[in-house]
Amino acid sequence: MTSLFERYQLGNLTLPNRVVMAPMTRVRAAAGGLATPSMATYYAQRATAGLIVSEGVQPSLVGQSNPGTPGLHTDEQVASWTPVTEAVHANGGRIFAQIMHGGRVSHPDTTGHQPVGPSAVPAVGDVFTPTGPQPAPMPRALEEAEIPEHIGSYAAAARRAVAAGFDGVELHGANGYMISQFLSSNANLRTDSYGGSVADRIRFAVEAMAATVDAVGGDRTGIRLSPGGTFWGVEETEVRELYTALLTELARIGPAYVHLEATADEDLLLELRRVWPGTLIMNPTLPMGPKQAGRDDADHWLGQGADLISFGRSFISNPDLVERFRAGLPIAPVDEAAYYQGGDRGYVTFPAYQHSA
Repeated sequence: MTSLFERYQLGNLTLPNRVVMAPMTRVRAAAGGLATPSMATYYAQRATAGLIVSEGVQPSLVGQSNPGTPGLHTDEQVASWTPVTEAVHANGGRIFAQIMHGGRVSHPDTTGHQPVGPSAVPAVGDVFTPTGPQPAPMPRALEEAEIPEHIGSYAAAARRAVAAGFDGVELHGANGYMISQFLSSNANLRTDSYGGSVADRIRFAVEAMAATVDAVGGDRTGIRLSPGGTFWGVEETEVRELYTALLTELARIGPAYVHLEATADEDLLLELRRVWPGTLIMNPTLPMGPKQAGRDDADHWLGQGADLISFGRSFISNPDLVERFRAGLPIAPVDEAAYYQGGDRGYVTFPAYQHSA
């Protein structure tokens, strides 16, 4: 059976193991969406992962979802990310930037702009703002002529990511954000060529991927998806047909990988594994769900045909997660209060495992 600690060739990158650090919002960016020295420390501490996928990075100001998140749409942001990627590489790691357009999951108090989305349908729940949680506002439905600009923002951010030293990018197509909203049957009520049928609901995702692959190459581009997920109130009809069609179209474009979340039953996920001919990263438990992924989950999905396994929360409090898995060492518990509090505590203050004398 495939081992979690075997090497894997991902495009032009040789990964020393099959452990992926999943993208996680940590809201530690400086004003102007700039990466910080603490962010360089945080990612460099976790560079033993086969691959790191960064927190979601907005490709435009209107695409920003949460306050305190970093961007890749200005020269200053590119310059701020360069020490981060250099620190990861100096520690022997590899890092992709996750490009995340929030779409309707945003607020004017955060960006100064009315959020946009496929339709004028608000997200369900409260969104984060600089003054605390507020009800998700009504987004402005994009005109069809505006859509290419937002598709192009993924490609433009990817070019900036590569200029900043990232090894590649992952499009955030999951969890109720912009790409996921276009895939949705209740957030996307469009009647033009970007809504309605399965073929039209996948069009935004396919065109965003094609533009990004054209910009930086397929070997530097992946996408994260949450089949059947209901984050921020999205719903998807015809889930099997929707994701079968999407993966079929993505395979023609040739990205480096697809990153699936365990948001559907295992039978459907295994069907999608059979549809997708390329590298599959599997996130084996529901993001932010009650169960934290462990070594047993990884071994199960490697046995089911996944190539790489991503871990989120476990990496927060265990910068040496790979070694802990390898040696069967205890996994430190997470400190949920520190997830989004800002500052270094609960961010770069977790030690590697301390062996007793």
